[in-house]
Formats: sequence, structure tokens, C-alpha cells
Amino acid sequence: MAQTWKDNDITLDSIKGQTISVLGYGIQGSAQASNMRDSGLDVVVGLKRESASWPKAVSDGHKVLETSDACRQGDIIHVLMPDMVQSDAYRTDIEPHLTEKKALAFSHGAAIHWGWIKAPENVDIIMVAPKGPGSKVRETYMEGFGTPSIVAVHQDYTGTAWDRTLAIGKAIGSARAGLIGTTFKEEVETDWFGEQADLCGGAASMVTNAFETLVDAGYQPEIAYFEVLHELKLIVDMIQRYGINGMWNRVSETARYGGLTRGPLIMDAASKERMKRVLDMIQDGTFNEEWVGEYKKNGRNSFDRYMKKIDEHQIEQVGRRMRKMMWPDSTE
Repeated sequence: MAQTWKDNDITLDSIKGQTISVLGYGIQGSAQASNMRDSGLDVVVGLKRESASWPKAVSDGHKVLETSDACRQGDIIHVLMPDMVQSDAYRTDIEPHLTEKKALAFSHGAAIHWGWIKAPENVDIIMVAPKGPGSKVRETYMEGFGTPSIVAVHQDYTGTAWDRTLAIGKAIGSARAGLIGTTFKEEVETDWFGEQADLCGGAASMVTNAFETLVDAGYQPEIAYFEVLHELKLIVDMIQRYGINGMWNRVSETARYGGLTRGPLIMDAASKERMKRVLDMIQDGTFNEEWVGEYKKNGRNSFDRYMKKIDEHQIEQVGRRMRKMMWPDSTE
């Protein structure tokens, strides 16, 4: 059983009076910085002067500094910028100011696990990883609850690394829902696997293939869209709230019998073997090497050829019309 902590198990004493420098002000950065500030902590936001996020952080009431200056001031340097820019930022802005007894904090462990960043031995290295998007982290905090986080300590130089980690989890509201202990290795490998095999890659590919199957059989694409994509959220919401068996108890008897007997024909032993191969490529570093090499070569253009193909697919063309019908004021 994983170790867990709740809000009443933790105090903020270990980081009261310390400056927490949040680097990056994207969806996670803005949420965590605002939650920690509202929990009474001393927070500064570190950004490049030309960043489009600078005015937003200022308007949200934060003290904003150049990244290097924020690292100089910070006792805890919380790195919430995109994975692929962290190593460069570390060399130019973080490392010169990562002095003894400071903490280097993350919400995803890839940079440490894969050695993109090699921190000194005289600092704490910690992680608080909310299990939800930043918008949810902020929303649930404002509602008086929180988004659960997994937490880890990679290096405990000061002897207080766990206290610092749990205090950050409390300050962003996550301990209200619960904190679960993990390691950097486990967080990275399971996170990447979930994204690739299930949550993003697997789900999107499954939906697209199901859509094509119906359309190829002569069914109207609009009807296919509703049946295989639109209604998926309803099922996922039930699974999240009630578990898999709870979902089965809340769908029609026909859906229950059909899903229970035909689902394993789709996701069978061969599918599981391919999932295992995906996991192997994460664990042995194959995916890491491929991703880093691709990003160094093409940067953000690494995604273009894949996303262009998806954008041109019939499911997206139909989807834009359907979404406009249901949400006429929305913009994509």
C-alpha cells in the first residue's frame, strides 16, 4: 500500500518564511503559485521579461522577477516550465543560484530521472505532482477542496525534504483530497505510459478507429461522431466517480452485456502485449532518447506532421460542425 497523507497530517511550518520561486506561469504555474500565495506563503514568479505570461502574473497579484533573479531569491525553486526547456533554464538561470540547502522542486520528474538536469548533492530534490490540469487545481482550491497529488523526494540533503514536499502539497490544496507517496522513477514511467497507451494516445486512436469502422460501413458520420466520441465523456465521468463496476451498474443492460462480452475482443491479449512494448520503450530509455532527439531537431514542429493529419481527418471535420451546433459561442 502506498503511503498517504491528508491535510490534518501536515503543517506549513517547514516552509513558512521561505521564498518559493515558481518558474513558469502556464496552467500549472499560475494555479500552484496562486494557491500557495493564498495559503499565506511567500511566492515569487520567475519569467523571462518578454514572456506573454508576465502581465497576467502581475495582474493576478504576483511579484514577478526575471527567472535568474527569482532563483537567486528562492529557498525553494519550483520548476513548472515545459519539460523540454528545463535543462537550458537550469544551466542559465537555476544552477548559478542553487546554493546549499535550497530545494529544487518539480511537478514532473523527467528532468531528474533521465538526467537532463544533474543537481548538486547539497540541495533537496522534491516533487509534488497534481493529478489534474492546473485549471482544476485552482478551481477545487477555490471551492475549499483540492486536486490529489503524488509526492516524492529524490534527495534529502537537509533532512527536511519530506516536510517541505508535504507542505507544498498542503499549500496548493492537494492534501485536502490526499497525497500519495511515490518515486521520481515511478511517477515518470507511469505518467508517460498512461499518456501513450491509455489517456491520450490509446483513447484517441480507439475513438478514431471506431469512427472509421462505422463510416466505412455506411453510417452517417454525424451519428458515428455522437456514438463513439461525444458520449465517451459520460462514460469516463462515471468511471472516475464510481469505478469500472460502478459504471457497468449505471448503463443499460444491453450496454452492460455487450460491453462486458465484446470489449475483451477489442482490447485483447495482443493489445496488452503492445502496451507492454510501449512500457518497455519508456523503461529502457528508447522513448526518452527519441523524444529528446526529435525536439532538438525540430522543436515544437515535432508535432506538426501528426496533428495536421488528424486535423484533416473526417472525425475532426464532423466534430467541428457538431461542437458548433452544441456550443455556438465556443471557439476552438
